[in-house]
Amino acid sequence: MKINKILLLFVLFIISGCVGTSSTGVFGTGVSIAIDPRTIGTQIDDSIMQKNLSAKLINMNTNYILSVKSKVLDGRIFITGKVDTIEEKLKITKLGWEIKGARSVKNDLQIKDKFNFQQAAKDILITSQLRAAMITNKKIKSVNYNIDTYKKKIYVYGISHDEEERAEVINEAKQILDVEDVIASILLIEDLRVVKN
Repeated sequence: MKINKILLLFVLFIISGCVGTSSTGVFGTGVSIAIDPRTIGTQIDDSIMQKNLSAKLINMNTNYILSVKSKVLDGRIFITGKVDTIEEKLKITKLGWEIKGARSVKNDLQIKDKFNFQQAAKDILITSQLRAAMITNKKIKSVNYNIDTYKKKIYVYGISHDEEERAEVINEAKQILDVEDVIASILLIEDLRVVKN
């Protein structure tokens, strides 16, 4: 069983490479790296931290591949998804703090409820509507943000160029029909340790 976990981890590491999951898209990897306000060194550090966290999560429980998502921005770890118990949530928070270079850990994990197809479809619709609104809004650089929705609550993680862009993202999220809450963990470029020139 342990050999299978190690083999799975190795295969996932080879497949995923060193590129972050959010760095692919219509324009490709190079454009995302060029647009990202973090230095290349910080992006690499964050990517390594994210891969380490993913590997530790998979080692803890292979079900976390699908149920737990993480994002690392400037050494700050953001965790979303669903787990079965509060104990799992606490263990994952502890695991995040054990990652070398972690400056903070924000754990927005939810405790699983019975699967509700209608709710899941609504959450996907809300996420899609916010992505579309952010892409069409000229004041927002949408590639800098990750969006998760769970039970009509939108979680937005990313880096904004200024306070106006941050306010614009939150405003777009609040305007979507049926949204109950917006939890924004949006850093300003000036809050980063090191910024590209």
